[in-house]
Amino acid sequence: MHSQSNDYLDIGNNPRVGTKRYMAPEVLDEQIRMDCFESFKRTDIWAYGLVLWEIARRTIVNGIIEDYKPPFFDLVPVDPSFEDMKKVVCIDQQTPTIPNRMFSDPALSSLAKIMKECWFQSPPARLTALRIKKTLKKLSNSFHKPKHSPNF
Repeated sequence: MHSQSNDYLDIGNNPRVGTKRYMAPEVLDEQIRMDCFESFKRTDIWAYGLVLWEIARRTIVNGIIEDYKPPFFDLVPVDPSFEDMKKVVCIDQQTPTIPNRMFSDPALSSLAKIMKECWFQSPPARLTALRIKKTLKKLSNSFHKPKHSPNF
C-alpha cells in the first residue's frame, strides 16, 4: 500500500523480488528503503538502463547487429544467484559494456549516455523518469524535425 501524502509504502518484508539480473545495487545488498516509494522508482531506472542496453545492442549500426545477450552475460552464469549478481554489481561495481560501435551513431551515443546515468551506484544520482523522457523527446525531435509549410 502506498500513501502519496507522506510517500509511505508498505509491501512486506522481502526486498529481493524480481529478476536477479535486473536488480539494482541497493536491492542486491538489501540497503533499499522499503518504506519509500521513491526508492522503488530509482531501482526501476537501473533496470530501465539495462533494457535500453539490450535494445541498443540489437540495433543495426553500419550493417552490424550483435546477437542477443542478457545484461552481464559475460560476468555471471545463465541463471545467476543473488550472490553472483551482488559480487558483480555491488562489490565489483560492474555495468554492461557499451560496444564502441554505438558511439559512431548519434542516436545510440545519446542512448549510451542515458544508460550510464541510469547505472550510478548511488540511487539519488540516477536520472529520473521525467529527465529520461525529456531527453528522449529532445533526441526524437532532433531526428524528426517537422516540415513547416510556408505561410501564405
